Amino acid sequence: MSFIKNYIEGINNNARKVLSIFLTAGFPNKNNFVDLAKRVFDSGADMIELGIPFSDPLADGPIIQASSKIALDNGIKLKDVFSFSEAITSGTDKPVILMGYANPIRKYGIENFFRDANSCGVKGLIIPDVPLEEYDFFFESSTHSIDVILLTTPASSKERIKAIDEKSSGFVYCVSITGTTGVKENFSDEVISNISRTRSLIKKNKMLIGFGVSKPEDVKTFSPYCDGVIVGSAVIKSLLNNDNYDTTLRLISQLSQACE
Repeated sequence: MSFIKNYIEGINNNARKVLSIFLTAGFPNKNNFVDLAKRVFDSGADMIELGIPFSDPLADGPIIQASSKIALDNGIKLKDVFSFSEAITSGTDKPVILMGYANPIRKYGIENFFRDANSCGVKGLIIPDVPLEEYDFFFESSTHSIDVILLTTPASSKERIKAIDEKSSGFVYCVSITGTTGVKENFSDEVISNISRTRSLIKKNKMLIGFGVSKPEDVKTFSPYCDGVIVGSAVIKSLLNNDNYDTTLRLISQLSQACE
C-alpha cells in the first residue's frame, strides 16, 4: 500500500488539493536548511520534494540549476541529503520525496540508495532521466517500499500515459508544459486540454501537476484537473532573491490557501 497515495487521498477527502514544494537540498544555506524545510511545512506545504544537487540537471530550468550549483559549492553530498531528510521527517507525518538523476544514484548503488533513503524516512523518489523503457532495468534488483513516481509530458501518448500510471506508485507527475522547469506567466487552452486528457487516463494513482506552477492563480487554474500541484522554481527564485525567508514562506502560505 502506498503511503503517499493514502496521504494525498486523506487531504483530498477534506476538500483540498495537495501542495508539494520543491527545495534544493542544502540551498541556500547548508547550516539552516533543515530549519527552512520545517518552516516550509509549517507554512502550509503538504509535501517536500527534496532535490539532490547535480552538476547536469537536464529537466531543470536555469533557476533550479543555479540553486543546484550553489548547493554543490556548499559541499552538499548525497550523505547530507539523507541527513537532511532524517532531520526533516523526524516528528512529522508529512512526506519527503527525493528528486535526483540516475548517475549519482547508480554510482552510490541503487540498493544502497533505497536502503539509506528508507532508513531516513523518505517516502518517494523521482528520477526524471529514467524513462519508462528503462524502469525495469534500472530498478531490476531493488526491493523497497519507497514510491517511485514517473512523469508524463504533453507529448505522451494515450498508451504511454496508461503504462506510466501502471508503473508509477504514489502519484503520477504530470508535466504541464514542454521543456524544463520554470516560472510561466500563463497557460494556453491547449495546456489545459492536455492536462484534462491526462487526468482522464490516470486510474491507479493520484495526479499532481508541476512545471510552471508559480502563483495562487495557477493553483486555482489547475485544481479542477488534478489532486495537487508541485511548485519549485517560484520558491527557489524567491530564496535566491531574498536573504530573509519570510517572503518565501508567505508565498507558500498563499499557495496553500489556494489549494482549499
